[in-house]
Amino acid sequence: MPRFAKDAKREHTGRNNMRSRKTMAALALAGGLVTPAVLAASPAAAAADSCRVTLYDIDAGSVADRDGRDELRFRVEGNLFPRFDAKYHPMRAGGDGDPADFEHPVAIISRTEDVRFNLRETEGPAWGAGDSLGSVVARGSTCAGLDEGETEIVSETLEGRQPTKYEYVVRIKLTGQ
Repeated sequence: MPRFAKDAKREHTGRNNMRSRKTMAALALAGGLVTPAVLAASPAAAAADSCRVTLYDIDAGSVADRDGRDELRFRVEGNLFPRFDAKYHPMRAGGDGDPADFEHPVAIISRTEDVRFNLRETEGPAWGAGDSLGSVVARGSTCAGLDEGETEIVSETLEGRQPTKYEYVVRIKLTGQ
């Protein structure tokens, strides 16, 4: 092959290699750009069919009883909490209550149901249902917006003047399932 032909072939081959490298780089770049789009298009988490509703926290601003201490229970779906280990949970102004103090009140609701966590001030010696101080409501419509495992905290301030001024902040937690 004449020298000119070899040089032309080398030059031509070199250009093809150059084009191949550019093409490979462009494909790699495009591949990198496509990957995030594919990930973003992956299916979303499954929507919850129901929610588990639990007491999350209760804080006392002021208490209803004149003695400075309330004996509290929650009524949830007809059940009183605490149920077994104690007849009530005592709280004073500035006090903080946790789910364990009330033996973990819980309810399961569907996307179309609501449930009330009714705070009650009870009196001895019978320690029954007592008087309602107000309710925090977990709504099925809130549950309908949750995915499985996703949580939502609902907070409500319950206040009144029977027999004296009282104020409680009650928080409940909805967990999609």
